[in-house]
Amino acid sequence: MGFYSQKILPYLFDLSLSDPILANYRQEILAGVKGEILEIGFGTGLNLPYYPEHVHKIVAIDANSGTRKLAQKRIQTSSIIVNYQVLNGENLPMADNTFDSVVSTWTLCSMKNVEQALKEIYRVLKPGGRFFFVEHGLSYEPKVQVWQNRLTPLQKVIADGCHLNRNIKQIVENQFDTVSLEEFYAPKLPKITDYLYKGIATKPR
Repeated sequence: MGFYSQKILPYLFDLSLSDPILANYRQEILAGVKGEILEIGFGTGLNLPYYPEHVHKIVAIDANSGTRKLAQKRIQTSSIIVNYQVLNGENLPMADNTFDSVVSTWTLCSMKNVEQALKEIYRVLKPGGRFFFVEHGLSYEPKVQVWQNRLTPLQKVIADGCHLNRNIKQIVENQFDTVSLEEFYAPKLPKITDYLYKGIATKPR
């Protein structure tokens, strides 16, 4: 990772993903987490204030070590104990059937091999465990899709691999048989970047 990715992008992501509209979705999806928790794509720790009060400890990973400085500031002010590790979600060192809950927010868009990441999420979940996610991706509107497809090559360069045109529903359903999902545009935000998928996928018992 170069200077831009490590030193500049963490601040840009922190600013853009701090929108109060997005904060509501974080709080909604995190309300159901419980047990042993893994957060993939922890970034700068924007989810921390929105975990329920019963959550006292999480394992958090991010592939970009440049996020650590901002993340540590939030970790220090949180009551949650965070085991923070610089790791790629496509190759997790955790044992099978370790976590009750896995969390991902605005992360699957940037993974090089997102299908492999979903296999890893499935693997480390306990039977009956749940994958909680909020992601942006491919719109249902053909006119919006055209621009998402056109702009994704540029987006990948300026936003560290982020794709505007990933069909998150299809990607998650290819790995999980049971998926509860909402799809919608975030209000007052650009359609190209903020067609959202908010859902919970469950691993069979």
